[in-house]
Amino acid sequence: GVKELFNNTLKDQIDRFVSIDGTGVHVTNVAVGSHRYRVTFKGPGGHSFGAFGMANPMGAMGRAIARIQEVQVPRQPKTTFNVGRIGGGTSVNSIPSEGWMELDMRSSDPASLSAVDANIQKAIDAAVTEENARWGKPGTITVAKELVGDRPAGSTPESSPIVRSALAAATVLGFTANLGEGSTDSNIPMSLKVPAVTIGGGGRGRDAHALTESFDTTDAWMGTQHALLLTVALAQR
Repeated sequence: GVKELFNNTLKDQIDRFVSIDGTGVHVTNVAVGSHRYRVTFKGPGGHSFGAFGMANPMGAMGRAIARIQEVQVPRQPKTTFNVGRIGGGTSVNSIPSEGWMELDMRSSDPASLSAVDANIQKAIDAAVTEENARWGKPGTITVAKELVGDRPAGSTPESSPIVRSALAAATVLGFTANLGEGSTDSNIPMSLKVPAVTIGGGGRGRDAHALTESFDTTDAWMGTQHALLLTVALAQR
């Protein structure tokens, strides 16, 4: 992907970068960084009746999720977290030997991202301790946290020629493109101080990432023409 492009394939050969992401017409010049983890809780497991009283990896995970939901984050810069996937176990009548969850945290501010990461790590560790203490068996449940995604934050100044060109291209075409923040392919070049923007692909979308997500092709031409005109403008510089 883009990491490979900038770190290896075309390392030090790219002086500007434009990405197309999402619907509508916008110009993203602030990159929202993210950390993603797969967290695995493990224990001996056993029969739900015969081994009752044993600490349960799912119990630890449930406690961890409840604690994570109580983590406080700043509204500005916007900082978020989400437990998006969970799994584990083998049958309804077995104490599982493993449970896992995948979580995502984001912020355009590296310090805020590091802070929420640290607080969530503490919440997970406290949940494991609590589950083991509940059943009087310290050390029964263990946890492993694997970082599976690390997307850096960054930005391209509003005064940068590439940002001004993106806004001017929209104006020439007769519409307004607002500046904003997001997590896109432009994160990598922005973090490397390579001028970059992400523009919308046109059309109208709603309920992003939900099962009810939909796309309306109305005004979809705006995205295509915006991309073309911006490319031509940058080629002249």
